[in-house]
Amino acid sequence: MKMKKWVISSLLIAVMFMFGATVTINDESDTSKNQDEKRPNIIVILIDDAGYVDFGFMGSKDLETPNIDKLATSGVVLTDAHVSATVCAPSRAGLITGKYQQRFGFEANNTGDEHVGDIGLSDDVTTMAHVFKKHGYKTIALGKWHLGYDESDHPNNRGFDEFYGFEVGSRSYFPMKNPQKKQMLQHNGERVFFNGYMTDVLGDQSVSYIEANKKEPFFMYLAFNAVHTPMEAKQEHLEKYKNHPRQKLAAMTWSLDENVGKIQQKLKELELEENTLIYFLSDNGGAANNNSSGGPLKGWKGNKFEGGHRVPFVVSWPSVIKPGQTFSGLSSSLDIFTTSIAAANIKKEPALLLDGVNLLPYLKGEKTGNPHKKLFWRKLEESAARIGDYKLIGLKNYGYTFYNLDNDLGETTDLSLQEKGNFKKTVNELKKWETQVLEPLWVEERAWMDVTYHIHQRLMENKKVLYDSPKKMKKSLSKN
Repeated sequence: MKMKKWVISSLLIAVMFMFGATVTINDESDTSKNQDEKRPNIIVILIDDAGYVDFGFMGSKDLETPNIDKLATSGVVLTDAHVSATVCAPSRAGLITGKYQQRFGFEANNTGDEHVGDIGLSDDVTTMAHVFKKHGYKTIALGKWHLGYDESDHPNNRGFDEFYGFEVGSRSYFPMKNPQKKQMLQHNGERVFFNGYMTDVLGDQSVSYIEANKKEPFFMYLAFNAVHTPMEAKQEHLEKYKNHPRQKLAAMTWSLDENVGKIQQKLKELELEENTLIYFLSDNGGAANNNSSGGPLKGWKGNKFEGGHRVPFVVSWPSVIKPGQTFSGLSSSLDIFTTSIAAANIKKEPALLLDGVNLLPYLKGEKTGNPHKKLFWRKLEESAARIGDYKLIGLKNYGYTFYNLDNDLGETTDLSLQEKGNFKKTVNELKKWETQVLEPLWVEERAWMDVTYHIHQRLMENKKVLYDSPKKMKKSLSKN
């Protein structure tokens, strides 16, 4: 397997030098320790499978999120923000490396398959944690990892001083008697035995870490598994929402909100709130199996409609960014890496190629417009491109559909025949981008691929129907 990874890494280096990327950052000496108080703490709060409108700040009327709403009010809500993949693992790979994950072959969910074994992140890919650790930051990953089970992929070997979480993509929120190694809650490889509820455990550990590292800058990657399945909640919260039509989701969301509140309170208590840069976003769109809602968006997790990759996204840094804003420019989770090192005044790193943009000039009002002119997506048979207001979606062996999101956010009217010029241009842009990335190094389980392909095909065939919930989609499919 190591030889296989070495070959993959060599191919990756060749591709990177052949095609490059949008941002190059060169090396410079570490920032001196006496500047620690000026450098912001960085916290990425990544949640799992959340619906686009399932928060108060996004317009939810039935899910209560007072603490997350407060975080949104303290910063900027990005309304046209996207992740780089519509499922968990590749989305996380893009975020943590700041580049399209297809550049290193990490295209499908999971981290390998039965034919190639577990591959995970290429050994030569630099993570955000690598860079922050090199420049004097303390680094920790908490919660869901889902980026590989090989020893070389363990968070402690990917730039994180500490890892307090689990390696697998999902697990019970409650203690398990005999978990597999990748399911167990661990601290730097050693099993942690806990009582209680996973969301609380991760929130409490985050607060403890902030307290312990209050005197030096830290980078925290906090990946809650909420609100991913299994749909498990604390009994007291199930009672709180006993008559709620989305009872389990409401209860799980309330627990998530409570723990975001704990972090906010600890930062305030330690007078770190003003100089802590916090990102809050979901790893992909709402899932078909957790009762989430995308509101006006078509589709959900796993497909290339807006509901699959447009996500709630908050950036807060009170001492630098004016609070109470919204920003409608085209942005991406890929921007988190580039923005964060700019915030920390880390100016150079040799051969670090990133696809993200520094969002700070836009969020501070120094620049206007779209940080990105183009964004691209691909997962096996599915692909998509965004050029300005135009959105292209491709499905292998089926073709393309084409939308103008400015007046058709729900992607209901295919314009491929009416706007042939723009359609052809966008197809060519997608094909050009695909020449710059690797072929996927593995595929996901065949059964899941077949289901996703079938659902996506029907969504494209029924493009005049706005499926705002999985139930409506399933009802429609049953009639066909």
